[in-house]
Amino acid sequence: MLTLGEIADFLGAELHGDRSVQIDSLGTLQSARAGQLSFLANPKYRSWLQQTGASAVLCRADEQPHCPVAALVVDDPYLAFARISHRFDRRPSRPPGIHGSALVAEGAVLGKDVSIGPNVVIEQDVVLGDGCVVMANSVIGQGSQLGAQVTVWPNVTICHGVVIGDRTNIHPGAVIGSDGFGFAPSAQGWQKVAQVGTVRIGNDVDIGSATTVDRGAIDDTVIGNGVIIDNQVQVAHNVRIGDHTAIAGKAGIAGSAVIGKRCLIAGAAGINGHIEIADDVQVMAMTLVSRSITEPGAYASGQPADQQDRWRKNTVRLRQLDDLFKRVKTLEKQAQQKGEPDQT
Repeated sequence: MLTLGEIADFLGAELHGDRSVQIDSLGTLQSARAGQLSFLANPKYRSWLQQTGASAVLCRADEQPHCPVAALVVDDPYLAFARISHRFDRRPSRPPGIHGSALVAEGAVLGKDVSIGPNVVIEQDVVLGDGCVVMANSVIGQGSQLGAQVTVWPNVTICHGVVIGDRTNIHPGAVIGSDGFGFAPSAQGWQKVAQVGTVRIGNDVDIGSATTVDRGAIDDTVIGNGVIIDNQVQVAHNVRIGDHTAIAGKAGIAGSAVIGKRCLIAGAAGINGHIEIADDVQVMAMTLVSRSITEPGAYASGQPADQQDRWRKNTVRLRQLDDLFKRVKTLEKQAQQKGEPDQT
């Protein structure tokens, strides 16, 4: 429970309303009730603002006159909401200690205030920094090193030799450091290539549920500082991801691709192997990136949904495009031979 005055002071917000009003939780503009705080970041939702049941709303200065309840005026309402949301986070605390069912190798080094949950396995020569939390059924492989205040949620597997920076958050079911997909063809079938690299993850990284980050084949797979990766993302061996890049769910990044800093990779995008993407690139949903991108900007290749009959017709026409191109070139050539002016 916080007062509006306390929230305004924490955020450095300009408060239009009673400082003593109590806020007990967060809510959307549509569903919020008395006692809840909401936010307006997009002007197109102003109609919801005017009907909200929230006790207070985070908004920009130009929206404050339209706000029927107490307003906390900030430059970036969504960022302010993100900051204050942690004051209302109800996730259970994880007190320091080692659960009786956990298996911790004698050679493991544990920092101060480490919390190790039920059925966790900590193998030989693992190093856990101060304040690390490893939740139920997770495995930390031999020789891995986790920095301070790393959180490993249940059922995570971190394979041998992985290095993870401070304050990184790894969600349930993620697998870090499994073998990359490396095989050499032979007359007898496939010969597996030993994956002798590892994975190095920076500080303040967030890795979503069921995401996999493969270890390097020779050099390491590297994820920079502040990278955020959504659920069910595949990061193949020897990929390098620059600082503060964001990757949405079900994206797939093939081996040895290099992604720059501050990139935004949308859902279900596919990144080809052995290519480079420059800093500050946005890749739209369902886009296939098959060649290197050398300039910042937004790139797309997927087709949005359409009415079925029209989609079928357009698909047929697309298949005819090469034939139409050849016919046009033939007509151009015939016109030029007759001395007619080029109409193209």
